[in-house]
Amino acid sequence: METRSREGHRFWHEVLTAGGHTAIPRWTTEPLPGWAEHELILPGDLDADLRRLASEFAVPFGSILLAAHAKVVAALSGEQEVTTGYAVAADGPVLPARLTVTPGSWRELAGRVRRIERELLAHKDFPVDELVRELGVTGPLFDTVLDLSGGAADEAVLRVIPVRRDGRLVLRLRYSTQAIDAESAARIAGYHRRALTLMTADPEAGHERQSLLSDSELRFQLDDLAGEPHPLPDRRFHELFSEQVRLHPDAVAAVRGETRLTYAELDARANRLGRALLARGLRAEDVVAVVTERNLDWMTAVLAIFKAGGAYLPIEPHFPPGRIATTLSRGGCRFVLTEPGSHATLDQALTSLPGVAEIFIGTALAEEHSGDDLGVDVAADQLAYVYFTSGSTGEPKGAMCEHAGMLNHLYAKIRDLGIGQGQVVAQTAPQCFDISLWQLISPLLVGGRTLLVEQEVILDVERFVDRIVSDRVAVLQVVPSYLEVVLSYLEQYPRALPDLRCVSATGEALKPGLVRRWFRACPGIKLVNAYGLTETSDDTNHEVMARAPEDDRVPLGRPISNVRVYVVDEHLMPVPLGAPGAIVFSGVCVGRGYLNDPERTRQAFGTDPHRPGERLYRGGDYGRWLPGGTLEFLGRQDTQVKLHGFRIEIGEIENTLARVPEVADAAVVVAERAGEGKQLVAFYSGHRPPGADVLRDRLAASLPGYMVPAAFHWREKLPLTANGKIDRKSLTAIAVEAAESGRSATGERDGLAPRTPAERRLAAAWARVLGTSPERIGRRDHFFDLGGTSLSAVKLATLLDRAVSVRDVIRNPVLADLATLVDGRRDARTKEE
Repeated sequence: METRSREGHRFWHEVLTAGGHTAIPRWTTEPLPGWAEHELILPGDLDADLRRLASEFAVPFGSILLAAHAKVVAALSGEQEVTTGYAVAADGPVLPARLTVTPGSWRELAGRVRRIERELLAHKDFPVDELVRELGVTGPLFDTVLDLSGGAADEAVLRVIPVRRDGRLVLRLRYSTQAIDAESAARIAGYHRRALTLMTADPEAGHERQSLLSDSELRFQLDDLAGEPHPLPDRRFHELFSEQVRLHPDAVAAVRGETRLTYAELDARANRLGRALLARGLRAEDVVAVVTERNLDWMTAVLAIFKAGGAYLPIEPHFPPGRIATTLSRGGCRFVLTEPGSHATLDQALTSLPGVAEIFIGTALAEEHSGDDLGVDVAADQLAYVYFTSGSTGEPKGAMCEHAGMLNHLYAKIRDLGIGQGQVVAQTAPQCFDISLWQLISPLLVGGRTLLVEQEVILDVERFVDRIVSDRVAVLQVVPSYLEVVLSYLEQYPRALPDLRCVSATGEALKPGLVRRWFRACPGIKLVNAYGLTETSDDTNHEVMARAPEDDRVPLGRPISNVRVYVVDEHLMPVPLGAPGAIVFSGVCVGRGYLNDPERTRQAFGTDPHRPGERLYRGGDYGRWLPGGTLEFLGRQDTQVKLHGFRIEIGEIENTLARVPEVADAAVVVAERAGEGKQLVAFYSGHRPPGADVLRDRLAASLPGYMVPAAFHWREKLPLTANGKIDRKSLTAIAVEAAESGRSATGERDGLAPRTPAERRLAAAWARVLGTSPERIGRRDHFFDLGGTSLSAVKLATLLDRAVSVRDVIRNPVLADLATLVDGRRDARTKEE
């Protein structure tokens, strides 16, 4: 008995500590306390086939039912290791059954389940409840129970009870109406019947490739959850813009600072520049790079490229020369449009690219070209633009999108955000961020106006809000981290925003707390959670909110018009409603692939198996459908992240860091602190390693600023997991702890305690913005080494009531230096008074 008890303890200890809780989807729009039942009578021939199969497999009938139940729970949870309750005797316990549903045949699954079943029954008398208390296990052990006894007492979320009535096999489902509605219960019963039917039809078939969905659910997911069909005009964006020019030639189309362009003026400029490109030999789909600031020349260049039949490629003038050269080379560019003041790093990049022609926009506009329409035929499936995004191999990849996909996205923005004639849309995003394009040109389709907001205004939140009010902005899109900055300012200095009708958030996860704060401060202004990928012509989903969601999650919304979004398994088959799976895209939104990169195109792009001939894109995001027909984002499986709207492959940063000769190993993690948001933190090892400033400069020489980590930490050796891989979970914890303690990249405090009143005031403000305590801020500490970002600098300026500006923080990042600046200004004011 003692030996048996020890074996039982060992067995159940392993189950309880390794099995975990397997949750099935909560699917109901009206949660109600209580319980309900659903019954499904199985066909008589299926019952007979199951008995023959049990005899053939030499297993009890219950093992067949348990195998099918395990398959259903695995499909509902999206997991291969599942734990379900198993009851075989009315007066016996409900045993936690830990089952593995790995790929293989139905016969193999049934055999594996039978082996586990034997173990369960061999140890069924062990006091599992006592071990549960001993281990401190809290919460339910399982959501589901397969109850062969018909009388188990445990009330799991779902209990499946096979019973016989009048000689027929009946599946009775008892379920919590707090978690599942009647329609969902009926679907789950159908999954069980489907699993049993497939098992008897071909026991040797691989169950992993067989869907449990009924034909009606499959059609619902493929058709009813798709975006509403909206026929697109058989014209391109620039042709539709020309119609607006004819309708409103003297209306203001675009504004930047004190400069304005009417529709007629902007059209004529774009036509002249387009003709200049054609005169230099531009061919259809030639990729034309634009290296300018966000100004009216940039807008003119984009329109000109479309009109001339080329493809637009944005490059920020502040990128390192090596990055610019790589982008131009991979893009196969023969032409670059630029301007005085934006070509310094471009000229350095062009020294290695003698075949690329640099064209100054002002010079080309001064040439004697006609301002009339070019009349170039551009097809719907012709390449419109290329955006280069971060690549895990260390090389950026250029996502190609066509005119039809771009136009579809523009119309979706117009409909869902309510952009109309005469309304103002703020253009705020950097050129290399794909949302910059719709911000720039969508108003031009409806007679609206684009307001290009200068970067220095964006970095001063008070000036930014002033600009939104003074220029009567109706539609605004920002990343959630900047929305939080604006909202904090409005909470501190409330003011009316009379013309603002809609704010869209994209590029990062939009948190429920921020949404609730927004509607408390601005109850009459809609908030749109927008989601999409560069490869899918930008946003594919819009969740338009007039009030905060009732539960603690912000969905991604329904697909936009003419877009289909599926949640699928590894074989591209839709998973059960509410189950987690890979988010994939089909329809007009899907781009052409990656420019001059067939291998990575093959890995991510394919043909929609449900709609032959249409493209499908697998982006690496995971999610699930919610009962209201909207999508919820669950995360990613790879190392790609989004920070402040920019898509970043961690691998690209790590590869660049590892190329520094003194660095032996490198890892980059994302750390998030309360009140500060996410930031990149680098860890490295090596003999006589360079300091953080050196590494920061070396990375900045080849990577955009948003990809340079906020902090660098040297370790003699990087921690490893049991299988020899870098332990990123440990590094993330170290990064958060180091940031909160105010330590430097070397792990030591950087300076003495603040001395002067100004230093102490700044230390308190720094601590609040950086999410740490004032005692952990030293007078020689560096704002950005402690994890500060441009956005936290904006927060700091707001918190200090503009006693310092963002430019001040950038130029004087050391606390003592910044305090000296503040004291100097105070002394100057005192003398003036």
